[in-house]
Amino acid sequence: MNAFPKTLIIIPALNEADSIAYVIGQIREHAPWADIAVVNDGSNDATAAIAESCGVIVLNLPFNVGIGAAVQTGFIYAERYGYDVAVQTDGDGQHPPSEIPVLVQALMEGDADVIIGSRFLAERGYRTPWTRRLGILILALIISFVTGRRCTDPTSGFRASNRRAIRLCARLYPHDYPEPEAVVLLQRAGLRLREVSVLMSARYGGKSSITPLRSGIYMVKVILAIFIGLLRRAPVLDPE
Repeated sequence: MNAFPKTLIIIPALNEADSIAYVIGQIREHAPWADIAVVNDGSNDATAAIAESCGVIVLNLPFNVGIGAAVQTGFIYAERYGYDVAVQTDGDGQHPPSEIPVLVQALMEGDADVIIGSRFLAERGYRTPWTRRLGILILALIISFVTGRRCTDPTSGFRASNRRAIRLCARLYPHDYPEPEAVVLLQRAGLRLREVSVLMSARYGGKSSITPLRSGIYMVKVILAIFIGLLRRAPVLDPE
């Protein structure tokens, strides 16, 4: 346990009362060395109360600001309190906490600033609707072309970041389409990104708001956002 760096698990949560206690319990089982921060993104259910009863850090946002701003709030907290590693994971149970040590150990190898857990780097039985899978494939090809590095799962929100990445993400993090936009932003800033294969699960609780139509609209919007972002000056890392 002591071999791991000071780690904060960031869980952006919007109305995850059905799953948040389960997720926290699983993280404590598989990553007992880590602190846990639930960023309550304006939930109108018992998400915050349940998280508080579990004894974790709860960062309550005044209203729903979206997943990008919620994750950035977690990064701000991680930077302020001197964490060496920040791990992003969902509050619905799709990101198995048993894979958190995989991400952190890969980060500790020192050849990357951000480790992204990929569903598609290797065949491990994950299934997704073909419309969504096609959209992710198109997006992955575009991001691979833009960054010059292979990307297989740009929409994965299961990631581990070191202190360099924490500092940048605390200052500058995409709000609209954070997962794919962040891949491009971090790469342009000179940070090193690497994917590792991880398992992912079905939601433990709640219901996804993503429909085939919304998935298609999302892909069009995120591609436009990426190309518009390329017109901006590349972000500059803060000095060590």
